[in-house]
Amino acid sequence: MSRIIVVSLTLFIIIYMFIPYLITRIWGLGVTIRGRSARQVAFTFDDGPDPLHTPKLLDVLKRQGVKGTFFVLGSKAEQNPELTRRIHQEGHQIGIHNYTHLPNWIMSPRHIRQQHVQRSADIIERITGERPTFYRPPWGILNMGDLFSLRKSYRIVLWSVMGGDWKVQSRAQPLKEKLLKRIKPGSIILLHDSGDTWGAEEEAPYLMIEGLEEVLEDIQMKGYQCLRTDELLMQES
Repeated sequence: MSRIIVVSLTLFIIIYMFIPYLITRIWGLGVTIRGRSARQVAFTFDDGPDPLHTPKLLDVLKRQGVKGTFFVLGSKAEQNPELTRRIHQEGHQIGIHNYTHLPNWIMSPRHIRQQHVQRSADIIERITGERPTFYRPPWGILNMGDLFSLRKSYRIVLWSVMGGDWKVQSRAQPLKEKLLKRIKPGSIILLHDSGDTWGAEEEAPYLMIEGLEEVLEDIQMKGYQCLRTDELLMQES
């Protein structure tokens, strides 16, 4: 009996967790990880809105004339409606990053859809008047059910460039140096405007925002255009 349980559990993990990871993160199927537009990129920011860091990030984006995409947690949007409204009013795209920062592997597809995605979409629509249609799961983790249920209503967007900005140790290799080596036409860049989720460090967003301004100045001088993710992907059609 114990062997049957072990085999069943192993099969469940493979089907529910490992196969979706292989399909999405390795093969890039069923999700969007980059655009194909020449000299255009999208900067995206996860885990906010954060009342300490997000306003400073918005100031940087405004100075540089850049529009970004914020994948927000519904609970934080609910707690910070004015900041969420500012993101929207300043022309940035708002996407969903679950209600709280929990991995989809530990939840059922129905719970994710109802209590995280739809709940967050309702909150964002109530605050901004616009319902989000883009979704990024925490840590980029999807389960098998997500690929069937969420793709019907949302475009699932991951990334092609990871800044690794959630750790202060990123100072060892400055963010500017790291990103400029990796950014290519059509890149979707993952950054974070909050340092209070599991595995992150509270001081890390300070370094991200400081380095980001230099990156934006540099790539725009090189002829890159920084777009919202939806605008970047519209160039493909």
